Amino acid sequence: MDNKIFSQKNKLRQVLFPLIEPYRQQLLEVGDGHQIYVEECGNPDGLAVMVVHGGPGGGCSPTMRRYFDPEYYRMVLFDQRGCGRSRPFASIQNNDTWKLISDMDFIRNYLGIPQVILFGGSWGAALSLLYAEQFPERVSKLILRGVFTMTKSELDWFYTEDGAGKFWPEAWKAFKNMVPKNEQNNIIHAYHKRLFGNSPSEQASFSKAWANWENSLASYKSLGRGFNQSTEYARAFARIENHYFINNGFLEEDGQIFRDLNTIDSIPTIIVQGRYDMICPPATAQALHSRLKNSKLSIVPEAGHAMSEPGIIAGLINATEEFKYL
Repeated sequence: MDNKIFSQKNKLRQVLFPLIEPYRQQLLEVGDGHQIYVEECGNPDGLAVMVVHGGPGGGCSPTMRRYFDPEYYRMVLFDQRGCGRSRPFASIQNNDTWKLISDMDFIRNYLGIPQVILFGGSWGAALSLLYAEQFPERVSKLILRGVFTMTKSELDWFYTEDGAGKFWPEAWKAFKNMVPKNEQNNIIHAYHKRLFGNSPSEQASFSKAWANWENSLASYKSLGRGFNQSTEYARAFARIENHYFINNGFLEEDGQIFRDLNTIDSIPTIIVQGRYDMICPPATAQALHSRLKNSKLSIVPEAGHAMSEPGIIAGLINATEEFKYL
């Protein structure tokens, strides 16, 4: 990718676009008993971009519409299986990575979009990469934030004693001490037992603890602080995320995304990464950039994982502006 193009416009915009309402919202039947919430915003005849939210288990939000010029882009936002306004809520039945990729392609085809820009952060970055590797001819460009690739080392960083917990031992201690000491050597499995147990109150308390551990390390300026998530949100987020993590993302092998990067080497890619991302450290973004010849990496100083941080906002909006001209 020609870095001169980016250097000419690297101060394009630093603030979010005004909030707009969707011009179309619908629940699409995708099979397996699932209905997927899909909304379209902006210019119906504009350049199509599909927003891929994180988690697994998160959901799209109105703020995600604000990273794109609404006069130029046709924005497609959707809630993945079990998330947000998709139904059934919090369901892990028939819910895996390859089902989500199939849903994305169903949405793209249903909306009559030959090629789409994928805009994904964290798990959304992993899912965007996997979709592109499956269907490279159907992806025109990639914008990725807080890169995650569903490897064992990434999960170990966040869910074992020797990773992020060393920087925030108080928050880690509260998280791990929810389970007995003899189970703390495998936090993902220990939480799985409680998140999918028979006690609704136990499900609720462990869901909140799971979501709080991650959310407390998301934003650079509030690192280590707890967040009070609703029980409903936390339950979907924790159960779905844990379901994916305990199954290693349903990938064929560890490192599958990096294994197949050659299939997307020609796709223009912009990576926006917080320097102090405690959830998805910058090393993964750097490794991805080094393997993708047509990529640009922007390391944002004084930023963590959250897409709501000022530097991340600027980096992402500048990326969507840059792609108007490529």
